[in-house]
Amino acid sequence: MPDDAGFVRPVRGSRWSDSQSKDALQAIAEGVAAIVGFDLVGISAARDDGYLHTLVVVGPEDARRALLDSLAPTQPLLDQLKTAEDWGALKFVPHDRLVLDIGTWGWFSDAPRDNLPPGAWHPEDMLVAPVEDDDGRFLGFLGMELPRDGMVPSAEKRELVDAYVRQATRAIRTALERERLAEQVRLANAAADIVRMAAGTESADEILAVCGREITKGFRAESLWLQRIGPDRRCQGPLYVDGGPTVRLPAGVRALVTAHAQRAWERQCVAVIAPERPTPRGLAADQAAMVLEFLAGVGVESLLFVPLGAGPDCFGVIGLTRGRRGAEWSETEAATVLDIARDVGRSIREHELVTELRQIADYRGRMVATVAHELKNPVSAVLGYAEILESDPDLGESSRTAVAAIRRGGERLARVVDELLALHGTTESEPAVGSRVDVAALVREVVELNAALAASLGIQVRTVVPEGPVVACCDDGELDQVVTNLVSNALKYTPRGGTVTVTVAAVGDEAELTVADDGIGMSPEDQVRAFEEFYRSADPAATAKPGTGLGLAIVRRVLERYHGRIEVESELGAGSTFRVGLPRG
Repeated sequence: MPDDAGFVRPVRGSRWSDSQSKDALQAIAEGVAAIVGFDLVGISAARDDGYLHTLVVVGPEDARRALLDSLAPTQPLLDQLKTAEDWGALKFVPHDRLVLDIGTWGWFSDAPRDNLPPGAWHPEDMLVAPVEDDDGRFLGFLGMELPRDGMVPSAEKRELVDAYVRQATRAIRTALERERLAEQVRLANAAADIVRMAAGTESADEILAVCGREITKGFRAESLWLQRIGPDRRCQGPLYVDGGPTVRLPAGVRALVTAHAQRAWERQCVAVIAPERPTPRGLAADQAAMVLEFLAGVGVESLLFVPLGAGPDCFGVIGLTRGRRGAEWSETEAATVLDIARDVGRSIREHELVTELRQIADYRGRMVATVAHELKNPVSAVLGYAEILESDPDLGESSRTAVAAIRRGGERLARVVDELLALHGTTESEPAVGSRVDVAALVREVVELNAALAASLGIQVRTVVPEGPVVACCDDGELDQVVTNLVSNALKYTPRGGTVTVTVAAVGDEAELTVADDGIGMSPEDQVRAFEEFYRSADPAATAKPGTGLGLAIVRRVLERYHGRIEVESELGAGSTFRVGLPRG
């Protein structure tokens, strides 16, 4: 805080959020002036930046012009009040104890100063009533000047003045606290709106565009500037401007922006760049002068500079601007916009990561499809030649064993290729609206096709299927994949003598398919990862069975496309139950 001698009055006042509170203060000042017998009454509020802001003034017009919306440092006044006479709610500083430069602080009357009679009011006498909250924190003060009778209040008059001033200061405290609360609510609502909008966007650029508009409005700025910064610490793309004319940053200013942004993000601080404000930390005086010259050229009086990033990385800056006679930026505004910059930065980083993951997934899908297609013809050729060789009557026993091994390997590779193509097919499309498929009829067909396999394995397959249709919205081919994979899995992991039960039912607005077995079951860890692509359990009993780890992944993808669901309940050694739900047709 500068001392009184070095104080230069700033030109930017405070922006009053709650007009009702300011109207209440005006009424209080008018009431004090009318009742206690002073022609000049003012009410000032303490700001976050250490200045007093004169909010209302009742009195002569020249005094109102000089004092209204003026700023003065708080601490010198508080130091001066330590020398004051204690009049209860009022504090009186005689002119001979006054060390403040009244000329610097504002207005004083031109009434006579010399040869005053005893008890007369001196133009440099000070009479104020400090206003504090319940915790003793200084909120502002009520000041009085120009007593109508020209005299310092007598002891009897002080009692009257003290009683009324106590009531007035309570009302002033309520109004000031209401204003502070109004600002906090306004900024909290703005922050909530901004975060909510960021969460509902689909790209980093959309986040910046939507949030830029809301930040400008929520912080009552004239415009918002947003500059992206690349990994090479250089400005990336054009400057985004919302709420004001398009501007172009000079090369020198662009370099300062990028240099200062990373340091500000590391310190988690904002900076105000404006005339009569201290040079922000990290900027040299000539650098600050260059920025101020640029701001003046585009009609900006005050700039709130906010770094934008996530984790250790700064990837942009936000600049909020206000023009001439615009308000100073409060500490509450600065802290809130930094919080918003963190939230917006996290949202941008999350969107960028999601985009990268989608690109990786798309690339992997294309690669899988390409490899599968390229393998399909050679595998078919291997199986074809193996079949021809097996049919040769002159083939020796050892050769026949080798050919059978080739055929089994080829068939296994063919199944992998088919499942890869099926998996790719379920990831290519957006969520789909299927046709009407009778789940009951399809289940009967799949169970019938697997009857011979079940019999050879010594497994009983039971079906609980209604006689009438149970219709679901799905593609019949893809639903066949779902049922076949679940039934095949149940048969694969159920030991000889076990039972597999397939149930179809209409449950609410869903067609529900349940495939239950009393096989080897799954651990809780396996249940969590069962639907991941290529996942195979570490359980030796499961790894002994051949498989690609794609079957359940295909099931999940198909159900996601048709707005369905799948759940699994399982216990090691006690079997598994897979429950599928699809919208009814």
